[in-house]
Amino acid sequence: MAVLLQLREAYKRFGDQIVLDNADLSLVDDVKVGFIGRNGAGKSTLLRVLLGEDELEQGEIIQHPSLRIGYLRQHDPFVPGESALDFLMRDSEQPEWRCGEVAGQFELKGEYLEGPVKSLSGGWQTRVKLAALLLHDPNLLMLDEPTNFLDLRTQILLEHFLREFRQAALIVSHDRAFLKATCSQTLELSRGKLTMFPGKIGPFLEYREERREHDRRVNATVAAKQKQLQRFIEKNRANASTASQARSKAKQLERLQTTEIQTDEPTVYMRAPRVEPRQGTVFRCNELAIGYPKNRVADDITLELEHGQRAAIVGDNGQGKTTLLRTIVDSLEPLDGEMKWGYGVEIGTYAQHVYTSLDERHTVIEHLEYHSNTDTTRQELLAMAGSLLFRDDQINKKVKVLSGGERARLCMAGLLLGNANVLVLDEPGNHLDVETVEALAEALQSYKGTVIFTSHDRYFMRRIATCVIEVRDGSVKNYFGDYDTYLESVEKEVDDGERDRAAQSGGKPGSSKSSSSKTSAEDYRKNVRDQRKTEKEIKNLEKKIARLDDDKRGLNNQMLTETDPDAAMKLHEQIKSLEEELATAEERWLELSSDE
Repeated sequence: MAVLLQLREAYKRFGDQIVLDNADLSLVDDVKVGFIGRNGAGKSTLLRVLLGEDELEQGEIIQHPSLRIGYLRQHDPFVPGESALDFLMRDSEQPEWRCGEVAGQFELKGEYLEGPVKSLSGGWQTRVKLAALLLHDPNLLMLDEPTNFLDLRTQILLEHFLREFRQAALIVSHDRAFLKATCSQTLELSRGKLTMFPGKIGPFLEYREERREHDRRVNATVAAKQKQLQRFIEKNRANASTASQARSKAKQLERLQTTEIQTDEPTVYMRAPRVEPRQGTVFRCNELAIGYPKNRVADDITLELEHGQRAAIVGDNGQGKTTLLRTIVDSLEPLDGEMKWGYGVEIGTYAQHVYTSLDERHTVIEHLEYHSNTDTTRQELLAMAGSLLFRDDQINKKVKVLSGGERARLCMAGLLLGNANVLVLDEPGNHLDVETVEALAEALQSYKGTVIFTSHDRYFMRRIATCVIEVRDGSVKNYFGDYDTYLESVEKEVDDGERDRAAQSGGKPGSSKSSSSKTSAEDYRKNVRDQRKTEKEIKNLEKKIARLDDDKRGLNNQMLTETDPDAAMKLHEQIKSLEEELATAEERWLELSSDE
């Protein structure tokens, strides 16, 4: 077991904060490590140090001679106009067939591989970046929040990839379910100290809490003993006959020390809006159509939600989850149908289009005072602000100088301090660390109102959801099962897809092929040419089918008004000929589409 990267006695300050304080770390060649810590603890700074992009003030970094780091960056590395395939070839300097082969492991093909990469969603762009990493043949992956903006299907695909990746990895994430599925060890950065735990995140969090509870009990015992000794000393030190005993007790008192309890931040506490529970229907829609003037996302939506439900909106990225949420809160006009909220409903919204439009003239504390209940105390305001990382002088910062993440947290704080009896939340866990997500989950579980939300965090979904609404293939429907049932169905789809691809290529799911079984460059280029030819034929057929439909409709309209029997017979024959041609085209289209 070789040590790929080692950090020794590292000291690093960032402004007034000590990020690393005599910290040590060893990363070995076959272990995947989940890296956690509170927001602002310095995780990104440590990654920059390990990558050589930032320097230590003291200490050293030792690299194994064979170290090859693959770093998944959050920034955009793409050139305008280039395709995913162009990027992979430019970034890796590998031939087209090899880039296409690796891209296939992440289901990148067709328009996703050959269309403009900048037009892809964040999740698909992450797949492109992961394929690029693999082409560099790294033996240590560093992934910084890889699940941000990834839908469930892509997360599962990434998990499968990491489980089959036989090298080391250091993964920064707030997603507890993802870390549990991929990492065998846990690293925590807290108050400048690095702690490596030889187990998964769940056992680590339990161990950490047990250790803190043990320290609290020991400290309570020590404090009681200190008081007892102090009373004896004060009572007996002035008496000549007991002065020597008092001096002995004083030495014992000096030796008694309490243990510093390692908590890197005050305990996070959140409270949900205080509302009265209600009965009956909170929201109803009938034959609703959502989308945009030139893009109908979903239609024929009929839903009914009851007061007190916590409805999880699920589905792949790009299917329309956010469009649905924006429509039901009147941020987006419905294309058709009707929807209605129950009497006395007050809606609170957390979404990107909301937290980017905060009043920039307010300070943090002024925003919270403005949006909170009238009976909210100053202490409650400060406690909520502190839970979301606004402490001390930060509460007087103007909204206009806050980062996107800070604005998002401020919006969340104001929402929770308000009096909304319906919360509509789009990705509420983004910008929050593990402890804060846990506190938010507990607050929402005790909330007496209704919650409609989306999230990519499976742990959070399991904790909160009482019903599931699926957005898929142009429809929105109640999913008849709980979130775990939905999760199992998606995992099965991903597994089936991987088995099918493996069967087609003659390999095993997720395995790396030997050089003798790899697709040759010639075969790959032939496959690409065939695929392009098929796609072109499909597009031409679609145009032909649309034209034939229009022609048939026109002839049918003529038949309705035609009075001459001979002319009507001629029209009938033309329609029959069109129908035969249309049937042939549709049959060919179905054949090609099923082969894709």
